[in-house]
Amino acid sequence: MFNELAHAASPYLLQHKDNPVHWRLWGPAALAEAEAANKPILLSVGYAACHWCHVMAHESFEDPETAAVMNELFVNIKVDREERPDIDHIYMQALHAFGEQGGWPMTMFLTPRGEPFWGGTYFPKDARYGRPAFVTVLRSVARAFRDEQGKITENAEAVRRALGPMEPAPAGATPLSLALADTLAPKLALYVDPVDGGLRGAPKFPNPAIFEFLWRVGARLTDKPYRDLVRLTLTKMSEGGIYDHLGGGYARYSTDDRWLVPHFEKMLYDNAQILELLALAWRRFGDGLFKQRAYETVGWLEREMIRGGFCASLDADSEGVEGKFYVWTWQEIAAVLGEDDAAFFGTFYDATRAGNWSEGGHRVTILNRLPLKAPPTPEEEARLAPLRQKLFAAREQRVHPGLDDKIMADWNGLTIAALVNAATVFGEPRWIGLAARAYHYVVAHLQFEDADGARRLAHSARGGIVVKPGLALDHAAMARAALALYEARHRTGAALAPYDYLADAMAWAETIARHHIEPETGLVAMAADDANDIIIRLAPTADDAIPNAHSVTLGVLVRLAAATGAAKWRRRADALFAAVTPAVNANPIGHVGILNALDLYLRGREIVIAGPERQALYEAALAAPFDTRMVLDLDAAEALPPDHPAEGQIAAAGTAAAFVCCAGVCSLPVHDMAGLSALLAS
Repeated sequence: MFNELAHAASPYLLQHKDNPVHWRLWGPAALAEAEAANKPILLSVGYAACHWCHVMAHESFEDPETAAVMNELFVNIKVDREERPDIDHIYMQALHAFGEQGGWPMTMFLTPRGEPFWGGTYFPKDARYGRPAFVTVLRSVARAFRDEQGKITENAEAVRRALGPMEPAPAGATPLSLALADTLAPKLALYVDPVDGGLRGAPKFPNPAIFEFLWRVGARLTDKPYRDLVRLTLTKMSEGGIYDHLGGGYARYSTDDRWLVPHFEKMLYDNAQILELLALAWRRFGDGLFKQRAYETVGWLEREMIRGGFCASLDADSEGVEGKFYVWTWQEIAAVLGEDDAAFFGTFYDATRAGNWSEGGHRVTILNRLPLKAPPTPEEEARLAPLRQKLFAAREQRVHPGLDDKIMADWNGLTIAALVNAATVFGEPRWIGLAARAYHYVVAHLQFEDADGARRLAHSARGGIVVKPGLALDHAAMARAALALYEARHRTGAALAPYDYLADAMAWAETIARHHIEPETGLVAMAADDANDIIIRLAPTADDAIPNAHSVTLGVLVRLAAATGAAKWRRRADALFAAVTPAVNANPIGHVGILNALDLYLRGREIVIAGPERQALYEAALAAPFDTRMVLDLDAAEALPPDHPAEGQIAAAGTAAAFVCCAGVCSLPVHDMAGLSALLAS
């Protein structure tokens, strides 16, 4: 017996390769071992940037006595939830079915066939706060498995029923409409903290899908304050400790109710979604803070997160202490800046001798600007910028948090699209080139052909080890990225080599149709139909911190219909909206991502640009809000898709022209930027 994790690619799994626990990699061999030994399985799921995962590892998995009990009583399997989100989702849903609150580390107990019969999250090594010691839990579970097989079977069957397939949408069900969103918005707005933004209470998460929803409803109901709530939230987040004021980028969430104390891990998917909200808010309100945070976040991505594609995350811990890399004592600040500059800096960044947070019994400062009544003046900012740079340079000498450098198709797709979309708002074509380089890296390293010759994506890659087949969101997010690059491919300064991004998007949408759409319900299953190492295929529809595959797929289908003119994409969108209707009607607040896709479907405007000398018109079209526009730029070698409503007007225009189309109807052509701006504003 030995620990198999030295053969893993995942940085999270490699963190555990020297544990005395005989960890196994997930797969048929581990399940067969449990069957042969008639032992229950202990499944431990976590991720590299997870603080409490580290705590449980240090307390229990590195302890020889605890490991000996685990090895005696269980077949122990360790899973990286980011590398295998399908497995994580199955067993997290099972944990919820047991009436337990989810979280990581997740500790699940399974039959040798992989069926869950009990579980929890973090278990302390020693009994405290009313929670039993981990070894006590281990012995109790093993005893129940040995002596109470009837109860174990009953639990496993109950979970299987709870995880069973959703019923198909009933015939004649009322279709989704924007009226549902407009009715939901005032209820959702009541959950928003009117002082500090975000959802009320602690902890505070960014919740990008919710604030995109309020943003979209605010565009329809201009007399309502929904966009102001988004502005408030982004402002408080961007001034709070959840933002890294020296290095850029947002942490996963704030543990308090006013964005001061972050859980210090930085996740790629959070920053991608926040970047898009910053761009939309800056375009609407012009707040310099949003522009600065967007540029700093892109700077962080470019400086720290690129390894061909974009890496997954930065750890919360360094040197075994959460947040140690990011916090400061007054003495450390004064040693770098000198007393006078430290005092000046401290008035803006809440840095005092007393500190604002306790770490290991010591008072330290989490840099933030929450107490400020007004942003720094230009003169103050000119003095602050070099002081931040000095502190950043000093911080670079510290031991850095661990980087999870696996390249994941779905998170890269989200980031690539966000970079392109933000580039069109801020007029930064270089970001489009940055996005394109990451895109082509993902295609080169994660795309493969299956036995039928279909183009498919793996989920992740690191160290030459590729995890495949990919999940539905991998294909949807990368298709969304491809469509963003397709729209922006002619942008001056982007320097993109000729490439058929549209063909990629169509190929991956076909993969979703072939391998992920459930024939009974019409829903999008996370795992492919040829994935052979899971006990059940689930098709979750509700939002999470990472966008749901249904909402992203719907957005892709809508944009493909506009880009190609092919009716099949619109038919597929109609079918998928119909399939998710019961779930959305039953729990609209949990499905705002799907309502966001519906807003694009019903309110999205397709801007067709054609004719010679059209570059200025094209770039004006790209600068329109990316959440509701689709740009089709036709060069001399390209024709409008057949049956497009603008087809007959292009030839008649004779010169550079723009048409704005919505719901199958196109405007008369306009020939200059003023005309296009007026048309888009109407």
